[in-house]
Amino acid sequence: MGLSAAAIRTGLDAIAAKTPAIADALTRVGYPEPRIRNRGYATMLRTIVGQQVSVAAASSMWTKLTGTLGEDIPPDLLLAADFDALRACGLSRQKQAYARSLCELVLAGEVDFDALPADDEEAITLLTQIKGIGRWSAEIYLLFAEGRADIWPAGDLAVQVGLGKLLGMEERPSEKLTRQLAEGWRPYRGAAAIFTWHCYNNAAL
Repeated sequence: MGLSAAAIRTGLDAIAAKTPAIADALTRVGYPEPRIRNRGYATMLRTIVGQQVSVAAASSMWTKLTGTLGEDIPPDLLLAADFDALRACGLSRQKQAYARSLCELVLAGEVDFDALPADDEEAITLLTQIKGIGRWSAEIYLLFAEGRADIWPAGDLAVQVGLGKLLGMEERPSEKLTRQLAEGWRPYRGAAAIFTWHCYNNAAL
């Protein structure tokens, strides 16, 4: 499961102790709520379903999929479903290709969500073997579903904007600079990421 409230608090307190801007922001906006997703294949499948569509559209597709294939959407059943059946659930040809890639890797034992590599970069490399899953999606999975404490999705626009806001920067930092600025926050960068999202549109800052 994702980072607990206690883990987020511990991480942010450690960062705030050496970063006055974070300490100041914490006093104004408080600690963020945990962002937790279930660990496993279904969460990654839901990520694929939700790509480039609204939350409402993704929810509708997921409801149709579970209605057609069952609550857990077993990978063997999804692979056995024909194009039209999945299209009726709202999955485009591209999403179907991505979903099938995920199912094939799971059934072949090449991606085991119960035994991902302990090293974050190795886990990201493994997850990005799934078609349609880039670094950002892999990082979000590891942070929200596995609670990996040091995940830092520096390519996320809201993380960049939130970080710039927290540090009083005039321009949004690039992905490279966003990564550099957080180096000193290891091993708590996951809590920092959640805090940047918390601060992204916060009127108190």
